[in-house]
Amino acid sequence: MNIFLWILAGVLAAAFLGSGVLKLMWSRERLVASGMAWAGQFSDRSVKAIGVLEILAAVGLVVPAALDIAPVLAPLAATGLALLMAGAIVTHVRRHEMQPLAVNAVFLGLSAFVAWALFV
Repeated sequence: MNIFLWILAGVLAAAFLGSGVLKLMWSRERLVASGMAWAGQFSDRSVKAIGVLEILAAVGLVVPAALDIAPVLAPLAATGLALLMAGAIVTHVRRHEMQPLAVNAVFLGLSAFVAWALFV
C-alpha cells in the first residue's frame, strides 16, 4: 500500500474507531443529545451493532495490511464502510437531515476509493 493509501486508511480508521467507541460506550439518549438524532429511531442493539461494525472496519483497514496477514481484508473493510455510509445517507435523507449528508458523502467517497485502490 503506498503512502497516500496508508494516510487515507489511517484517517478513515481513526474516524470510525472513535465513532464506533462512542456508540458502544454512550447511551442512545446521550448520542441523541450530542447531535446524533438518528439514534433515537434505532434500538440500543442496532446502535451498538453499528458501533461494533465501525470498530471492526477500522481495525480491518489497517491491521491486515500492516501485518501482511490476509491483506484482502483491508479492501473488504473499506467496502463495508462504504456500504455503511450509503446506509447512513439513506437514513439522513429519510429523516430530512441535510447537514450530516456532506460528511457521510465524503466518508463514502474515501471508503469507496480506498476499496477500489486496494482491489486493483
